[in-house]
Amino acid sequence: MSRSLIVALLLTVVSVFSAAADEFRVAQVQIEGNHRVATAAIRGAISINPGDVVSYALVDENLRNIFALGGFYDVIARVDEAQGSNILVFALQELPLVRTLEFRDNKKLSDQKLRDSTTLRPPFIFDHNRVRSSVQELKNAYTKDGYHAVEITTQLVTDDRGEATLVYLVDEGRKIRVKNINFSGNNALKRRALLKSIETRERWFLSWLTGRGVYLEEVMEIDVERIKMAYYDRGYQDVIVQQPIVTLVDDKYLTIDIEIDEGRQYRIGALSVSGDLLYPQDQLLQQVKLKEGEVFSRLELRDSILALTDLYADRGYAYVNVVPLTTRKADELLFDIELEIEQGVQVSIERVDISGNVRTRDKVIRREIPVIEGELYSSSKMKEANRRVRNLGFFDEVQVTDRPGSAEDLSVVEVAVEERLTGTFSIGLGYSSVDKLMAQGSISQENFLGRGLNLNLSGSIGSKSNTYSLAITDPYFLDTDWTLGGEVYRSKREYRDYDDERTGGAIRAGHPVSRNSRAFLTYRYEQKDITNLSAVALANRFIADQAGRSTLSSITTQWVRNSTDFFEDPSRGGVTRISLEYAGLGGTEHFLRPIASHRHFFPLFWSTVFSIHGEIGYITSTRGDDDVSISERFYLGGIRTLRGFKTREVGPRSDDGIYIGGEKMGYFNFEYLFPIYRSLGLQGVLFYDTGNVWTDDEEYFSDMRHSAGAGIRWRSPLGPLRFEWGYNLDPRDDEKKSVFEFTIGRPF
Repeated sequence: MSRSLIVALLLTVVSVFSAAADEFRVAQVQIEGNHRVATAAIRGAISINPGDVVSYALVDENLRNIFALGGFYDVIARVDEAQGSNILVFALQELPLVRTLEFRDNKKLSDQKLRDSTTLRPPFIFDHNRVRSSVQELKNAYTKDGYHAVEITTQLVTDDRGEATLVYLVDEGRKIRVKNINFSGNNALKRRALLKSIETRERWFLSWLTGRGVYLEEVMEIDVERIKMAYYDRGYQDVIVQQPIVTLVDDKYLTIDIEIDEGRQYRIGALSVSGDLLYPQDQLLQQVKLKEGEVFSRLELRDSILALTDLYADRGYAYVNVVPLTTRKADELLFDIELEIEQGVQVSIERVDISGNVRTRDKVIRREIPVIEGELYSSSKMKEANRRVRNLGFFDEVQVTDRPGSAEDLSVVEVAVEERLTGTFSIGLGYSSVDKLMAQGSISQENFLGRGLNLNLSGSIGSKSNTYSLAITDPYFLDTDWTLGGEVYRSKREYRDYDDERTGGAIRAGHPVSRNSRAFLTYRYEQKDITNLSAVALANRFIADQAGRSTLSSITTQWVRNSTDFFEDPSRGGVTRISLEYAGLGGTEHFLRPIASHRHFFPLFWSTVFSIHGEIGYITSTRGDDDVSISERFYLGGIRTLRGFKTREVGPRSDDGIYIGGEKMGYFNFEYLFPIYRSLGLQGVLFYDTGNVWTDDEEYFSDMRHSAGAGIRWRSPLGPLRFEWGYNLDPRDDEKKSVFEFTIGRPF
């Protein structure tokens, strides 16, 4: 109870009893004004009973006891006289019961978001301290969203029953972001390196979309440690980073000032390995990243410990312990380092436990795990298991861990997964002079029946073309390492000068060649009809000779190597494809077509990725001087080859302007990918494409076409979405300067 309230109560008592003696007898004790607090609870706090002789001090003590029960705004005592007897009355004024929380003038955060942000849960007895705390909780919610200038006041609206609505009046202000992060005292590390080491970012022109520039105190506290780690990794072991000073400037933006005392730089002195040595010390030191005389780095020390741990763990020592023993020589600015190894027992795999899979059968996961029960534990195989299960594409989360088994020398491998929806409905829309307006879509199930089968039904409908296909692939046919798949399809395309209709199917088989590569053999049979030739086409002997029905019977061998870290969104590694198709196993088509391609990914700064893709192909007739048919020749242009050009409109043309394709093809794509909103899988891309198609008598890479552009990619719930604008860098008279396309489906 506050001092002012105590004084008020004492004055009340004094005023009531000013005419009475210092002590008086109480005939009755009455309580009035309580509605929610039980009378029995109040009487339990009162020590005065009828018939007692009481003093002012005792009455005051009872007032204190009643007030301590809580729930009262005011408590007073008075004496009423009736028939010559004194009646002691405790008159109470209860605090209102808050039934409802109401928010006004909030636009950026919803009512529900604000309710979830406070610990107040109606109904509750009004309490000033709890309400003040709730205001701070709401301000913190706004601060996390960048509204640092928010002001929140409260208003209590009480009815005649003593029940109330607590109203929060919100003045959100404008969103305030970090404009400048300033460092002082930094000489060894430049500002750019320090900014790269922390999570807090300065605002930029896309902050409205990405949220960049929001200041969070808890993140900044971790950033201080990140700055220290950046210095530790460069030998500055005595660095001191002062707490950041955050300043709100004109209610418009924040500035952060961080003072750094770098200290002195340390190097590595003596370096040794001790303990349980599986190999000679010199051989073990080859695994260590640290070198004598070089700058001491905690990151390289950690990597050295991990390298030695993996070396031992690959030989069954799952619980090896590598302890760094460091001796600081401050006068020489050196650290002597001894890596002490305790190998522990050699561990074998007792069993593999799989959990979290509801639709996916155990065997689909188990066959991707290169760990066999009974063999020695291997850390590299554990990492490979994680990579392979993740690359199935069936799971949002994959965790491969181990725990002790039933004996000291046994370990249980645990594979915990969280399934994702593997069915995909994809759509796309485009426009070209060939197909005009075209819609395309597909329904696919990458984990059909939970057996890991890949089923795909796709089709496209346009004013100039229709295509339908059904394909199914079993990557582990009959639980072997063989891949077996089949496809049937039908397509009809209306070109400017003729129609091309195809019906066919293919059977494909594959088998692993090495850890990251597979070989495939595909047989394809197809019937083709070239019809509805225009007058221009009929006058062109090359096209006119191909009118009517033809058949294709071919076999293709292909070698594919994929060393990327994550198939769906790679950041390092590469994909190589080399194929050779021979047509002439019956049918009317006779040709040989080799194609080679490679795409490589290079991780760069700030989670950006640079990729290079190149593809080259050649086709030649295997029957004398016959020409390769117009439908089997190479064409480039469009979002999957050369952006900035319309689909199939890069390559040789006849004298009358018909695109007739070529026997040689080559193109390159250079891309720079950068994150826009990482948690949503939103990326930006800048690209440069170059390439062309040539006839057999032309040289490769002569008269190269060039384009550049930008786009946005999003790993949406419907599949990878691509918006890309390509700009023709050397447009010819009948070509557009730019082409916009978008698709939903797997990237090329």
